[in-house]
Amino acid sequence: MPGGFLGLFTPVADRVALNVYGFYYGEVAVPVAQVDVPVRVTTFLTVTPSYLYYEVPPSGLAKASAFPAHFADTFEENQFRVDGTVKFSIHAFEISDRNMYVRRFRPTDDMNRYRQRIALARPVAVYGRMWKPFASYEAFYERTNGGWNRTRLMAGTTLPLLKRVSFQPSYVRDNYRIRGLRDVNYLQFGFIVSTK
Repeated sequence: MPGGFLGLFTPVADRVALNVYGFYYGEVAVPVAQVDVPVRVTTFLTVTPSYLYYEVPPSGLAKASAFPAHFADTFEENQFRVDGTVKFSIHAFEISDRNMYVRRFRPTDDMNRYRQRIALARPVAVYGRMWKPFASYEAFYERTNGGWNRTRLMAGTTLPLLKRVSFQPSYVRDNYRIRGLRDVNYLQFGFIVSTK
């Protein structure tokens, strides 16, 4: 049976990867570290458990605040996440729909978050390397924090540096509906190391 029944008979080593990310959110000076393990369940569906850590320095908290304020402490957060992503191609365009559950561990409280993202990407050959420009729209839901309280627009590209290392510059606009936070535009720079 070519390709196996819905990809279930593909060897496990071909269906599981390990990705390590390092991102930096420019405007608010936030370093982010992430590890995920994508598991391709079928041809179109991937399930990915992941862990993310970030910290916002006092200067970043002041920029994100809608009210003049002085912050003395760095804000840290740990997240355990799992998502299901449906991905398919139409001609050269890659379309994906990711639905993610996040458990947030913060100094002030712990909470759950749901994130839904639609993304479009198109690989392009540039000087013999495959660049992947992309754009996405994402909505965030937290029942205990106002419901649908944030949206994110992102556009950028993934550039291969080495066989398993990529660089990903992008522009991000976060729109908040939470009292006390203002909308933030920033450049994000990331390095991605992957086993696949």
